[in-house]
Amino acid sequence: MRKKVILVTGGAGEIGTALIDELWKQGVRNILSLDIRPLPLLDFKVTHVLGDICDRPLLERLVAEYEFDTIFHLAALLSTRAEFTPEAAHRVNVEGTLGLLQLASDQSDWRGKPVLFIFPSSVAVYGLPDLATKAQFPRVREWEWNYPRTMYGSNKLYCEMLGVYYSKYYRQLAVERPVMVDFRAVRFPGLISAFTLPSGGTSDYGPEMIHAAAQGHPYACFVREDTRIPFMAMPDAIRALLQLAATPAEKLSRRVYNVTSFSLSAGEFREWVLRAFPNAQVIFEPDLRRQAIVDSWPEDMNDNDARRDWGWQPEYNLERTFTEYLFPNIVQRYRST
Repeated sequence: MRKKVILVTGGAGEIGTALIDELWKQGVRNILSLDIRPLPLLDFKVTHVLGDICDRPLLERLVAEYEFDTIFHLAALLSTRAEFTPEAAHRVNVEGTLGLLQLASDQSDWRGKPVLFIFPSSVAVYGLPDLATKAQFPRVREWEWNYPRTMYGSNKLYCEMLGVYYSKYYRQLAVERPVMVDFRAVRFPGLISAFTLPSGGTSDYGPEMIHAAAQGHPYACFVREDTRIPFMAMPDAIRALLQLAATPAEKLSRRVYNVTSFSLSAGEFREWVLRAFPNAQVIFEPDLRRQAIVDSWPEDMNDNDARRDWGWQPEYNLERTFTEYLFPNIVQRYRST
């Protein structure tokens, strides 16, 4: 008999480790993690499989042993790295997701009830053409300005569409349609974690600034001082994933939801860093290519639908994110090394 599990792909990543930790705290023990890297040291033990999300034989072996009740598909090649290796990004981000959606569809049909498929998307799916338009549309809805400029953003947007297809239209011409996948996506702003190092996101100039200051290292920020985008503390990101996963399907009006917490400029980010680290050396040396990407993202995301449909509300506002979450934990991290 197959063992029923919650599958977390990308379990060793920034979101994955935080998600697994929170699931364990909530009493969830049937966790199966999949990543090309080993899990970092945890205070508990979960089943972890070293492997590539694109390895079809590996997935087939897992299917033979496990029944996937829920899939948190977090594995991805992040934005900056994806620009340098677009073919690899497409393979991991699109082909890996497509294979997993097909697997989830087959398992939904076999189970006779949907596999819940939770997918983290990104502010990178947006693409405003210039700064004047960005100023005109400061707070965008889910369906507005979906013209991404990056491979990562394009991958995420397409995978959202694939998820909608598998949840609503897959095998629509079949005489007897199988049970469909229950796909749900959360579009995140820039995520900031106190416990894991930045790992290649285009919004990582914020957390990189804090980590450098905590170590006494100078930092050259790769965007302009006036660059403004939305951010969210990692605990809120994990809560959003779990809250959306727990919401009854009949309460959802869409498959893809914006969530956000606060927006601030790179200069304001520096001001917060200087409050905790008065001697921090932060200068601004914009990288024109990365600056152009961030300039195409909105200043804020409209998350009214998430607030209405499933009660989304961030717990970490701007001040609490810095004073209660980031500063104490990052300081402790480097004090103990």
